[in-house]
Amino acid sequence: MRLTIALSGMDSATETALRAAFAGANAQLDGACALVAESESQHVIVDMDSMYGPMSWLRLHAAGKQVIGLTSAPRVQTHFRLGRPFDEQAIVGLLREIAESSGITLAGASPSAPSPPAQVPPVTAAPEPSAPAPAPGTRSEDDSPVAVTAEAPRPTATATPTQAPSVSPVGAAPPVSAGAAPAAPDGERPMVDWIADPAMRGRFRYRNATGPTLLIDFDARQYHGPSTLKPLTQYFEAPVPRAAFEAVADDAWVLDAPATGPAQPLSRLHWLGALLAGDGGLAPGYDPDARYTLNKWPQTEREYPRHFRIATAMMKGPATLSEIASASGLPAEEIHRFVNANLATGYAEPFVETPPEPADSGKSGFFSRLRGR
Repeated sequence: MRLTIALSGMDSATETALRAAFAGANAQLDGACALVAESESQHVIVDMDSMYGPMSWLRLHAAGKQVIGLTSAPRVQTHFRLGRPFDEQAIVGLLREIAESSGITLAGASPSAPSPPAQVPPVTAAPEPSAPAPAPGTRSEDDSPVAVTAEAPRPTATATPTQAPSVSPVGAAPPVSAGAAPAAPDGERPMVDWIADPAMRGRFRYRNATGPTLLIDFDARQYHGPSTLKPLTQYFEAPVPRAAFEAVADDAWVLDAPATGPAQPLSRLHWLGALLAGDGGLAPGYDPDARYTLNKWPQTEREYPRHFRIATAMMKGPATLSEIASASGLPAEEIHRFVNANLATGYAEPFVETPPEPADSGKSGFFSRLRGR
């Protein structure tokens, strides 16, 4: 029996790259697989990072298809996952995984050595950015895609730090070695303020008597900790002292970080802090009567499945907060918190009306023609 795959919910460049990688992978498997039309295959690859990917997932899920989520996020709640960036070997591993679940035996090259699962990275090195493990699974009707913006994990302790697009740049501040105190004010501040502060530099351990440990790399804009967010909500309930951040040396980081949890973008914590901040109203500085829009589909947490309804309503076009509440059927407070979280991380923004074109000042009017005689 031949394994068939279809492609959906992606731009032409991504589709071209996937077709090329599939061709090479299929050659290694002696042509045991085929790319076909969406209607002819039970397995469909969907670009979950694109604007239309989640919409395609909704449609395919309702049709009973097996969805393969193409994403740079470490987790996705589709049946299978193809990590970004991908290559021929990643496609080979994916095809073998799908074939095994379907009871199909593929010939050709032997499978590559499996990558360590994203939830259990190796103890001796930080996770490789190009080797997230596929995470097959199932989803409920009310589940939503997982994780906010994804970042490539830091490959070594000395790698050049990356930066999440949702956080202000560090700027020209001189680099601070791990273990040195960052240039941040003393005293207590909300956790989200520490996370968003570009003056915070270096690697630190944060924990309290009851909560899980967080290892935070402010330079790389990453953290290691639980794979879910709700266990961390206690850290955003009260101001946090600067002394709660304990500096971690490079050699200790290499050993402790993978054991604490997979590397995740710090923007996830920024998103959570903005979600929980305030009293349920719109964040200060934003007009409650303005219209708001989503520039990119936020890969919201599985822990907050109702956010999928809000995002779907906002993706239809610019809308006021009351219109979003009416379309999603959710209370205003939940709308405000969701919008606040996505404004803070760059997924949402106020809609700016395009000013009308100025009237033509040329001599084309009736009186202008009279004056021209």
